[in-house]
Amino acid sequence: MSQRSVLITGCSSGIGYDAAHSLFKAGWRVFATCRKAEDVDRLTNEGLEALQLNVTDETSMDSALSEILSRTGGSLDALINNAAYATPGAAEDIPTEALREIFETNLFGLHALTRKVIPVMRKQGYGRIVNIGSVLGYVVFKWRAAYVATKYALEGYTDTLRLEMKDTPIKIILINPGPITSRIRQNSVPHFEKHINWSASPRAEQYRKSLLKRLYEDRGPDRYQLPASAVTKKLFVALDAKNPAPKMYVTTPAYTMNILRRVLPTRALDWLIQKG
Repeated sequence: MSQRSVLITGCSSGIGYDAAHSLFKAGWRVFATCRKAEDVDRLTNEGLEALQLNVTDETSMDSALSEILSRTGGSLDALINNAAYATPGAAEDIPTEALREIFETNLFGLHALTRKVIPVMRKQGYGRIVNIGSVLGYVVFKWRAAYVATKYALEGYTDTLRLEMKDTPIKIILINPGPITSRIRQNSVPHFEKHINWSASPRAEQYRKSLLKRLYEDRGPDRYQLPASAVTKKLFVALDAKNPAPKMYVTTPAYTMNILRRVLPTRALDWLIQKG
């Protein structure tokens, strides 16, 4: 049996990093991709087959995918769409430009890469596409409007794609993690500083008391936070199971919120979320 191959986006840290190393150790041929050349070099030095891929750049995607297919003889067993970032801030303070930018990475780039991979999987007669969503793709929390908007969109996009691909041998799976150990908070700071003029906001005092502390103070792990390996465990199921569940959840909050959003009225769910 030939070695199975997988392309993973966003491998510089967190979920993508753990998945790349774990799948490699399990015998997969892993193509770990990152946006920055220095991260590609670091992963290469760690023994991974790493390539530069920026999901907001068509040329970058075409180049990386072409190289991968050249190395595999034209096949690709799986795609894990993981690349994403956050732009924290109150909805009223987020410039439209910032919203466009985050959608380019978190949804539009994912869509573009998926469209490039589907013909490969159609031709070979099999394949799996796993999208990494979030608990914030079906419930909301304050200060996360931009990220929430992209993950809600990804939820709908993945559901539609799954239905449309039913008549093909390509399986579509969505994994929705809750709080996971990663650098998403630290990586969100430059986007916050670039786009959010918090001191001029009517919510400036709320920023000082809440969001700024979360962004700039090391407050330890979030409650119920799990390591990235918890997501990787679900990835193995998504890639190996004969008939994997279309949606999978990681962490207690992800499971709990999925139930509560179905049974509670909107006002009751709002109240519960506001209480934290």
